[in-house]
Amino acid sequence: MTTPAADGPTPRLTLRTSPSGEATHDTFYEQVGGRETFARLVQEFYRGIAEDPVLKPMYPEEDLAPAEERLLLFLEQYWGGPTTYSDTRGHPRLRMRHLPFAVDFDARDRWLSHMRRALDTLNLSPLQEGTLWDYFERAAHAMVNTVDPDHTSS
Repeated sequence: MTTPAADGPTPRLTLRTSPSGEATHDTFYEQVGGRETFARLVQEFYRGIAEDPVLKPMYPEEDLAPAEERLLLFLEQYWGGPTTYSDTRGHPRLRMRHLPFAVDFDARDRWLSHMRRALDTLNLSPLQEGTLWDYFERAAHAMVNTVDPDHTSS
C-alpha cells in the first residue's frame, strides 16, 4: 500500500511513459488532454444524440448545448479537472437526475453506441480509452430504471 505524497494527492490512475518508464503523476484529466479532449468527446457524442429518435426526446431543451455543457463539466470534475460541476449544480446524483426519464436497455445501448463512436474519434492510448470506456459502461448500466420485457439485458 502506498501513501499519498506530501506535495499532493495520489492520482487515481498511474500511467507510464513506456512499459518500463517513469510514472506520470498528473490527473487522468490532464493525461488525456484536459478540457479540449473532453469537449471534443462530448461534442461528438451529442452529434449522435441530436439524430437519435429515442434519446433526443429525453432532453427537455430543444437546444442540446445546455446538456452538452453539463456533461462536459461533470466529466471534467470526475476525471480530476475543475470542480465547476459541483460548484454550480451540487452533488452529481446521476441516478436521481435521470429518474424522470425512462431509461431502458434500448436507451442504454443507444447511449453507449453514441459514446463509443465519440470515444473512437479521440485517438487515446489503449489504457486511456479502456479506462474511459469501462466507466461509461458502468455508468450507463447504472442509469437503467425501466425494464422493457421485449429487450433483454446484454
